[in-house]
Amino acid sequence: MKSTFNIQAILIFLFVISIGTIAYAQNMKGQESRDARVKEFLEQNRWQWRDLNIPYEDGQVLYKLIMDNNYQSALEIGTSTGHSTIWIAWALSKTGGKLITLEMDERRQKEAIKKLEALGLSDFVDFRLGDAHQIVKELEGPFDFVFSDADKDWYVQYFKDTDPKLKKGGRFTAHNVLNNIGGIRTFMEYVKDHPGYETTVDRSSSSGISISRKK
Repeated sequence: MKSTFNIQAILIFLFVISIGTIAYAQNMKGQESRDARVKEFLEQNRWQWRDLNIPYEDGQVLYKLIMDNNYQSALEIGTSTGHSTIWIAWALSKTGGKLITLEMDERRQKEAIKKLEALGLSDFVDFRLGDAHQIVKELEGPFDFVFSDADKDWYVQYFKDTDPKLKKGGRFTAHNVLNNIGGIRTFMEYVKDHPGYETTVDRSSSSGISISRKK
């Protein structure tokens, strides 16, 4: 009787293992298929982006930051039509994370949603439509990655509003910081002098991305 019970237990264990192996293989196959679609789309549309979207090189920077640090809870301020959103969501699809992305223009948001759905990335994104000035204040967090690419005069306030919600070791990143305009200058002076952060600037493109790591 005991021998029969042991055999049944072993068979059940082997069955569970086999199901898990099949599910893992299917998941890997799905990820590989998605990777191929995303890579092809980004390459084909490399020079086609308008509506204040980021350059291809800056998308690579965002992707690498998330992958290298295994970030899983991201916030994007300024979806536009989805170029940066695709890069961020693609990385999060591999780390098991989720992105909240904010956009105030309904046309742009709809276009972004359509793109990410076609690429199989929409499940990793929570699209929010409205005024980021208010929404950012209301978000609970916590986040380990923030990308700001909205109104430059509000960069400092976005930083202040997300600081309490950003995890230690997390990064606040901001776009167009090589542009010598008032809002950017004020922001860069603020983050470089902030004792709780270490800030560098990535110059992969002429736009530039500031990367502020929370100590």
